[in-house]
Amino acid sequence: MLKVTGIEKGIVIDHITAGKGLKIFQKLNLDKNKTQAVLLLNVVSHELGQKDMIKIQDDLDIDLTILGLIDPNITVNYIRDDKIQKKMQVSIPHKIKGLFECKNPRCITTEDQYAEAEFTLVPNGKIKYRCNYCEELTEYKL
Repeated sequence: MLKVTGIEKGIVIDHITAGKGLKIFQKLNLDKNKTQAVLLLNVVSHELGQKDMIKIQDDLDIDLTILGLIDPNITVNYIRDDKIQKKMQVSIPHKIKGLFECKNPRCITTEDQYAEAEFTLVPNGKIKYRCNYCEELTEYKL
């Protein structure tokens, strides 16, 4: 059996639905970062059957907002001195800035490199966001 030890200080992203771990790893740009990070796929889970996990060593300033869009079941554990100091359940974000682009080709955010796309969640059952600049509706897709 594969054995992965705990981390002394860092972040553990847990309860990722099996198969979504690699997408999260890439969306958080952990594959391009110099910080040590481990992606565990298809780990045995009593709750989920199988799950993915990501362990990030040391402090890393990353935006975890997108986690709620990819998988709302994720928990984020902040580790200090080999112990969980803080545990968070992710949620679908109400406001998003810069995580994806507006689908309107005439939106200022697609024309101007300095304008960053900003969106507000539209409460209608589906995960759709309204662009704060052009009001175009955009549905987030993995």
